[in-house]
Amino acid sequence: MRRILAAGLFTVLLTAQSFAHISLIKSDNDVRGEQDNFRLEKVNGTVHVLFGRGGNIGVSYGVDGLLTIDTQFENVADNIKAQLKTLGSDTPKFVFNTHWHGDHTGGNTVFGTDAIIVAHENVRERLLSTVNPRNNQPREPISKEGAPMITYSKGLSIHFNGEEIKAVHFPKGHTDGDTAVFFTGSNVVHLGDDFFVGRFPFVDLASGGSVEGLVMNIGKMIQMIPADAKIIPGHGPVSTLEDLKDYHAMLVETTVIVRTHMTEGKTLDQIKAAGLPEKFKDAGSGFINQDAWIETIYRSYSPKMEG
Repeated sequence: MRRILAAGLFTVLLTAQSFAHISLIKSDNDVRGEQDNFRLEKVNGTVHVLFGRGGNIGVSYGVDGLLTIDTQFENVADNIKAQLKTLGSDTPKFVFNTHWHGDHTGGNTVFGTDAIIVAHENVRERLLSTVNPRNNQPREPISKEGAPMITYSKGLSIHFNGEEIKAVHFPKGHTDGDTAVFFTGSNVVHLGDDFFVGRFPFVDLASGGSVEGLVMNIGKMIQMIPADAKIIPGHGPVSTLEDLKDYHAMLVETTVIVRTHMTEGKTLDQIKAAGLPEKFKDAGSGFINQDAWIETIYRSYSPKMEG
């Protein structure tokens, strides 16, 4: 079926805590006993969001069938299919990947047997790479079925379920292959892991990400997204443009604080000891805590410096 459809168309931070996030790619233990976390929620228009055990899945269902944004893990594909089936189909015609991390692409190997997978060209390259970007050691690439069939450098559009679904590449942010997906008729945007609601983000420096790029990209997104749009983040609840502005302000302010310390000649350990203002305490309550975020900023702006 992939060939029939195609004929009509055209991991990682240097900290151990960040590596734990990427290790989710092949972790069975992280999904056992968690089926009750799988739920489908209407967002707007033809768009739903599917929460589960990985990155949030965007879902479009309508007269043309089913399309998803990301696929979580291979070993929870049955849970995902059960939720999708409540809409009318568990077999997407198209799957977009927002970036290459396994909690967003692991299910590609299952859904890719029927769906056309679409992603930025760097996503395909990283998924098919035989080298682990963290340690330059050999790794097993994704299967042929799980690799994106259609790739792009800047973006593309699919006209599906009565609206233009527009993929836009934002470089050097969370990774070097990030895509935001705009559902132009439903007024919904899926931002993938460029947006961690209310938390410090994970920036995968080993996969071409950078704090500077992420800050710049979020600023551009704020200018592009309608004021009344619904935003699906990579992790966290459905949000608003105001939530994204708050997130951007947090990125900017914390980056300025750390960079100021750096210009004063302080070491990484000294900057960590100084910490961040109390108002950012909740932002460090996720898997990227305050020290990890400070180190991310430090390494992003001075990768050759020692802490």
